[in-house]
Amino acid sequence: MPMKLSKRGAELIKSFEGCHKASGGGFKAYLCPANVLTIGWGHTNGSGRAFDKNSVWTQAECDAAFDEDMASYEGPVNRMVQVPLKQHQFDALVSFAYNCGVQALRGSTLLKKVNARNFDGAALEFHKWVRGGGKVLPGLVRRRAAESMLFQDIPDRNHDGKPDMPQAAAIR
Repeated sequence: MPMKLSKRGAELIKSFEGCHKASGGGFKAYLCPANVLTIGWGHTNGSGRAFDKNSVWTQAECDAAFDEDMASYEGPVNRMVQVPLKQHQFDALVSFAYNCGVQALRGSTLLKKVNARNFDGAALEFHKWVRGGGKVLPGLVRRRAAESMLFQDIPDRNHDGKPDMPQAAAIR
């Protein structure tokens, strides 16, 4: 049975791909830090619904495009991964593929290590993918850290790339 993105995975992706450029009745298209035309929850013209620089989408349109986009990334991740995954590992890989592209995942050492069942090594590979437009971007550093932690099932509810403190430690 093919895996599907969980609520936890969708929350991680949406925390980095938040609907930007709210304007009156909706969300405007914008250029992301890598200079790619984007709208809604990180949707680009690479798949699904087409839009242009003057497009404005409602929240419902952004949400529908997100669901469609996730379906178009779940399939390739399911096909490329040749070993059983836990839900949190699958979610992290879908987030990575959505942000970096299916082709990037396909040719990556990350995927090679996953398929070799070297999950500890795979978790370290996320951190190598932090460039956008040729520059190291702080948002990508944080996203890759959050994806790596999700892949390892380390709690990071606010997706800041830092492990949540255990309750007992937080009280001290």
